[in-house]
Amino acid sequence: MRVPSNLKLIQKILSKIFAYLILTAGALVMVAPFLWMITTSLKPERFVFSPPYLFPVYFEWENYFTAFKAAPFQRYYLNTVVMAIGITIGQVFFSSLAAYAFARLRFPGRELVFLIFLGTMLVPLHVTLIPSYLIIQKLNWINSYQALIVPRLVSAFGIFLMRQYYLSIPKDLDEAALIDGASRLTIWWKIILPLSGPALATLGIFAFLFAWNDFLWPLVVLNSPEMYTVQLGLAMFQGKYGTRWHLLMAGTVTATIPVIIAFLMGQNRFIEGITTTGLKG
Repeated sequence: MRVPSNLKLIQKILSKIFAYLILTAGALVMVAPFLWMITTSLKPERFVFSPPYLFPVYFEWENYFTAFKAAPFQRYYLNTVVMAIGITIGQVFFSSLAAYAFARLRFPGRELVFLIFLGTMLVPLHVTLIPSYLIIQKLNWINSYQALIVPRLVSAFGIFLMRQYYLSIPKDLDEAALIDGASRLTIWWKIILPLSGPALATLGIFAFLFAWNDFLWPLVVLNSPEMYTVQLGLAMFQGKYGTRWHLLMAGTVTATIPVIIAFLMGQNRFIEGITTTGLKG
């Protein structure tokens, strides 16, 4: 028995409405903590635990100025920016180099070495925390930018991501360049990298977000307030003003803004990189 075309159309419309409702509900669940954070940051102290919780009705902008003056956030931001940019540049550079070797070069044990690299992704950070700290201590790098940046210049995830993208680039380009006398480094620099914008943007965003939001490693290797990152500064701020949540949320909002800007700037490249590197669902 044939289903009338009108009924099919109605079913199609209802399925779309249901899908939009589910997506809207999921989006609200994801956005709710951010709305609560912004709303709390704009409340007077006496109304912090009073409704509304998701939509601001008070606009105490002075909370932001007070929070910024209560701790040396200028120094925290400087330290975090230096760390995040250093880690991002290092991961993009070294991961792309290693990925090119795994994707293009033929050498004994290549697949085994690559599997070992992937296997490191299964090792929890806490397992390597103490050995990493001891190495940093032996190098006298405690409480320095080197301690924050150098141990995370290489990422197994970054190597995997870039390798997957390089495999999608035709090898004919390499062969033509080799015939013309180009070296492997020249091919990587002048041919492969210019074609890898989406993957590089994806890796850069992942590296920047991870570095900016990292808390545990800076907590371990830093012991001077002058070297604290934003995340450590917020933690110390919470300890100093344990019940003044409006100031803490104001500081958290300012720490979130750079991350949002970084994602929005590379959003299109990020989506393109995800869909072309084998990471999509």
